[in-house]
Parts: sequence; structure tokens; C-alpha cells
Amino acid sequence: MAKKSIFTDSFGNIYFLKRFIIFVLGMISYRRFNGFNKLKITGTENLVNLPKTNVLFVSNHQTYFADVAAMYHVFCSVNNGYLNTIKNPVYLLNPKVDFYYVAAEETMNKGILARIFKLAGAVTVKRTWRAEGKNVNRMVDMREVENIMKALDNGWVISFPQGTTSAYAQGRKGTAKLVQQQRSIVIPIKINGFRRAFDKKGLKIKVTGVEPTMCFKPALDIDYDNDTAQQILDKIMNAIEQTPEHNVLHEYEKEYQERKKQKTKENETQS
Repeated sequence: MAKKSIFTDSFGNIYFLKRFIIFVLGMISYRRFNGFNKLKITGTENLVNLPKTNVLFVSNHQTYFADVAAMYHVFCSVNNGYLNTIKNPVYLLNPKVDFYYVAAEETMNKGILARIFKLAGAVTVKRTWRAEGKNVNRMVDMREVENIMKALDNGWVISFPQGTTSAYAQGRKGTAKLVQQQRSIVIPIKINGFRRAFDKKGLKIKVTGVEPTMCFKPALDIDYDNDTAQQILDKIMNAIEQTPEHNVLHEYEKEYQERKKQKTKENETQS
């Protein structure tokens, strides 16, 4: 697999250009996370002693771009010795450039801004189950898998195992199989509040005064020789709190419907 040089990353992107893009986008978005809405960060002490390569971050997903933009702020801040804070934007002068994120190809090809975000470190993939708002069924492109492996061989990668911004959507085994093959360190991230603060794309502020949260959890305990892909996926989905038992609103709705049915039966009996 291709290796990075002192001038370019593993995909041939020029470091100077990446640094410039991260700095500009960081300055533009800074007030969104430490002004209009203050990002609450916990757990970055779990990132301090990580190796420089083969670390996979897995997270739930709430907007197209705001989630990743906030993560860039946090990673750059930690890279400069600041834990659980992004209050000092001087970290943007020394960004973490060997950081990549997995994104849907169709999303990253829509509009100039998306293409600029792509240059900051996107590893694009074609979703095998959904395309252009329609259900599809297509094979995984192994070249895309190789690109993710290349990114892991040369840095840190963020992946959204659900592949959608819909809450409590099922996870995809592709992430777990990648972990098996690469034997990556897996760091779960649980985010919340982004959907309330920003629009779906994450470009417009929907509400101010919100405190989006981003929690970095300890590395998952994975038995790479014996855990199945499903077991690894279950660990991931539980860690990012996207399993049914974490869906409090869903449980509340079920209880509400049960009470409603019971009340209807009682009314029918009384009649």
C-alpha cells in the first residue's frame, strides 16, 4: 500500500493544502462549537497514548458535516496537548493531518463545499444498500476497502458504522470485518445534540444555546482471534449507544401505546 511522505499523505494529498483547508474551515466553524453552541467534550484522555496509526474511531452520526468538523477541532486540540476543550483555537495552526473519515461518495460530490471537506481527509465509499434516496443491493467495492485500510496504515480513521444520520439504525458488518482484518484499536465516540443544534447537513445553525456533547470512550476489548464480526459489531453498537435498549424514547412510545390500548379496552368494557 502507498505510504505517505513528508510532503503528501498516503493518498497523495499535499500536506500544506490540507493544513490550510483545516485551518480555514476550523476558523469558520469555531464559533459554532465554542460560541453559539458550546461543545461539551469528555474522555479525550483516552486518546493521549494511542499509536499514530491503525486507530479506528466509531461513532453515531447526526449531521453530514457538523459531526466531523467538531471532531477535527477535538483531534487538533488533543494533538496540541489540550484535553476536553477547544477553547484555544491556536491548535488550528498545528492540525492533525493524518486523520481520515469514511463518507458516502454521493454526499461528498454534492457542491463545492462538500468537495472542499473531501480534501481535508475523506475516504469515500458507495453505500451498498442506499443510493440517491433509493434502496439498492450492490457488492462492496474492494478498492474502497483497500483505501480505508491504507488510511489506517498511515493514520487515524473515523467511521460511522450505521452509514446514516438516522438514530438507532442498524450497524453494518463491514466495519467489524475491517477491524478483524486490520486488528485496529477501536475507540467509540458517542455524540448527542448535533441534530438539535444544526440542520441535517450540519451547515446551518438551527438553534443556539445548545450544548452538543462528544464522549470518547476507552478502547474496546476485542479478541481479534475469536470474536466474530457480529460480536464485534454488537460491542461497537452498544458502545456508541445505538442498540434498542438505549432507545429511551422508543421504549416510552411503546409504553404509551400500551397504556392507550389498555384505556381503549377499558372504555369499550364500560360501554
